[in-house]
Amino acid sequence: MISFVAEPTINQRLDIWLNGKFPDKSRSHVQKLIADGFVTVNGEHVKASHKLTGGEVVNVEEIAAVDVDYLPENLPLDILHEDADIIVVNKARGMTVHPAETVKSGTLVNALLYHCKDLSGINGVKRPGIVHRLDKDTSGVMVVAKTDLAHVRLAEQIKNKIATRTYLAIVHGVIADNCGLITGAIGRDKSDRKKMAIVPDGKSAVTEFKVLERFDNFTFVECKLQTGRTHQIRVHMTAIGHPLLGDTKYTARKNPFDIRGQALHSHTLTLIHPTTGDLMKFTAPLPDDMKNILNRLVPSS
Repeated sequence: MISFVAEPTINQRLDIWLNGKFPDKSRSHVQKLIADGFVTVNGEHVKASHKLTGGEVVNVEEIAAVDVDYLPENLPLDILHEDADIIVVNKARGMTVHPAETVKSGTLVNALLYHCKDLSGINGVKRPGIVHRLDKDTSGVMVVAKTDLAHVRLAEQIKNKIATRTYLAIVHGVIADNCGLITGAIGRDKSDRKKMAIVPDGKSAVTEFKVLERFDNFTFVECKLQTGRTHQIRVHMTAIGHPLLGDTKYTARKNPFDIRGQALHSHTLTLIHPTTGDLMKFTAPLPDDMKNILNRLVPSS
C-alpha cells in the first residue's frame, strides 16, 4: 500500500490529483483503480470526482501497470454480421473480451485485430472497438464498432436503453413466479473487490426475468437488462435465491454438469444501425453446453 497526504491548499478532483502522483499511468487507469475500490480517502471509498480540500490521507492498494501486447491472432471468430461500421459476433464461453494484466492473449480483441484492421479508437489501444462487454464465461452476441462515429452512437443507444439485450440462463432452484422485476443497486462487494453485490451506494440496476421452463431443482429463464451493470444478472438472480448454474463466484451450490462457467448466454441484441438508421436484431443460438444440460434435466411435474 502507498500512502499520500493531500497538500494543505489543494482543491482538486481525486483522479486528477492522483494521476499527478503516477504520471506514467493513464488517467483512465487511475479512475479504474478508484472505481474498483483500491483507493481510499481517510479510509473511505469515494468516487473519482471526489474533491480533495487538503490534509486527507489517500491510500492506494494497487497501482499496477498493464503491460500487454495487443497483437492480432488468428483465432476462431463466429461473425453474425459485418459491414463498414460494425461487426456483430457470437463470443464463445471462456473467451475474454480484451487483454488485461492476467490475460495477455487469446482474447476477442486479439481475434478482431487479425480479422479487421479498422476498429474504432474511442477506448484507445487497449479496447479497440469494444462498446460493451460480456464476462469471460458468458457466451453470445455482442457488437463491436469499426469507426469512432459508430462507437459513439452505439454507446449512446446502450446508455439510453435504445439498444436492448436478452439473455438466457439456467439457474438453481424452481422459480415460483412466471415473471418478475429485480431491482437493487449494484456496486463493488465491500468484503471482496473481485465480486459485485447489492449495496446501498451502488448504481441502480433493473433486471426483468421470465420463466421459460421449470425442471426438478433448476429453471430455464430469459432475462432482459434495463441497465448494464457488471455481473448484473449473476448478482440479481443470486439475490432472489436462484444463482446461475456453474457460477462459482456467486454460489457454492454443486454443478453436476459439464459446463465451464456460468450457464448464461447473450441471446439477442437489438439496435439501430449507427449509419443507416435501420432497426436490426441479431440472435446467437444457444450453445451446445447449455443445450446438453437442458436435454438432461427432468421437467418439473
